[in-house]
Amino acid sequence: MLDGPDDPRGPSVVVLGASGFVGSAVVAELARLPVRLRAVSRGPVAVPATAEAAVEVRRADLALPGAVADAVEGADAVVHLAAHIGGAQSWRAADERAERVNVGLARDLVEACRGHPGTPPAVIFAGTIQTGSAAAPGPGSYAAQKTAAEEILRAGTADGAVRGVVLRLATVYGRSPLSGSTGRGVLSAMAARALGGEPLTMWHDGSVERDFLHVRDAAAAFAAALRHVPRLQGRPWLVGSGRPERLGDVFTALAGTVAARTGKPAVPVLSVPPPAYAEAGDFHTPESDPAAFRAVTGWRAGVPLREGLDDMVAAMAGAAGAKGEDAE
Repeated sequence: MLDGPDDPRGPSVVVLGASGFVGSAVVAELARLPVRLRAVSRGPVAVPATAEAAVEVRRADLALPGAVADAVEGADAVVHLAAHIGGAQSWRAADERAERVNVGLARDLVEACRGHPGTPPAVIFAGTIQTGSAAAPGPGSYAAQKTAAEEILRAGTADGAVRGVVLRLATVYGRSPLSGSTGRGVLSAMAARALGGEPLTMWHDGSVERDFLHVRDAAAAFAAALRHVPRLQGRPWLVGSGRPERLGDVFTALAGTVAARTGKPAVPVLSVPPPAYAEAGDFHTPESDPAAFRAVTGWRAGVPLREGLDDMVAAMAGAAGAKGEDAE
């Protein structure tokens, strides 16, 4: 699977950001493999009841000096998913901690890997398809910080410190298999609105398209990347379902899914004026064709959007119901 020392226990793979939405799904995916898996996060990490991997859970605030170096010591590969996404507008007006986490950790990681004996560690980095888009991200935005982190990883690969692979992910959604989290993306936010009986709003006429990638498919892409580092290293790769859909159609389907689950009428889907902080990318359909990544790895997205929406809504409705019962 990976180049590394001849260790009978298998290669050492570290997941940074292991308790997050995508991170918990990646832990679930990699736990099925014959590796030594170290799951690192500030928060508690869910671990499969049965696992092929030898799993170590480590709690750490990676933003602290020296924390990244400690976390990745001895690693043959690192899956870098740690990111800072605060409030609803944090990717548009990122704060100081966001800069430290989203850019600074990439720098710390490259430096921590520099001088690693033997083959440089593989680093699989979670990027975004907004990077390199025709609609360039605004200065200081989340996408701009991802762009800066990509450049750090590219330079570290060029000078031999790491073997960097960037997966530019489409919009990830769904229910993470270990944690049950439904994330904080646009579809979970809109599902929460629909479950609350609120209309779903768009800043355009609904014709803008987005590629929605289920979190389990995203996790499988990281595992596939680990198996093909030599052919992938040194460049970014688009990872999406390859099936962009009109947001108006997706929101309408989501409203219908919630209605079927609750037995209430579907909430309306409305076009509203964009807020002042809207960016050009909000009205642009980014490129997300995964054909090149598929040609190298054989990976293919497998969860249909409607199936993923139904599972996500069921999880959110169940959580809301349980919370209501607890409040009685």
